Amino acid sequence: MRLAGSEWRAFFDSMEREAWRLETLPVYSVPQEAEAIREFADSGVVDPAAVKPWVDRLHGYASAGRNVGRVHVVRRPLTEYLKFEFEHYRHNVAAGEDVRILDVTDRPDPLAGAPDFWIFDQARVVLMQYEVDGTQVGREVYEGDVTPFLELRRVAIAEAVPFEEYVKGIGT
Repeated sequence: MRLAGSEWRAFFDSMEREAWRLETLPVYSVPQEAEAIREFADSGVVDPAAVKPWVDRLHGYASAGRNVGRVHVVRRPLTEYLKFEFEHYRHNVAAGEDVRILDVTDRPDPLAGAPDFWIFDQARVVLMQYEVDGTQVGREVYEGDVTPFLELRRVAIAEAVPFEEYVKGIGT
């Protein structure tokens, strides 16, 4: 089943305990972010109003006892997009999201070839589908055994460091 728009939002919001994401790309090409990325490139600042809808959702999830987390696999030097995204992560972490970074610059990537995905309540997987340039082309509910995704999640969390620890170490 493909998910778009309000169906995606409803699916996401239906989680009972946890939503967790693996991000593997250095750039996500999101047309709605183009202007914000240009403004960030000029100022180095992300407009708090731009992150407010997600931050409000994170607060709502937390107040209902639900957790959101992610691991982003990166290589240095960070792309301009990743620098922009890291500014968003600062707000996400402050709102309670468990953001972690797995830097594979100087080491083998233990998740090489893994797809981008969300896993909900450790039971339902949504594959995030992208073109080579990072343009999203779909979200699809995975109908098979989720065990391999649980293993990817386990490895990602074990190998990554908390976002705040990572940015202190690289000086951003």
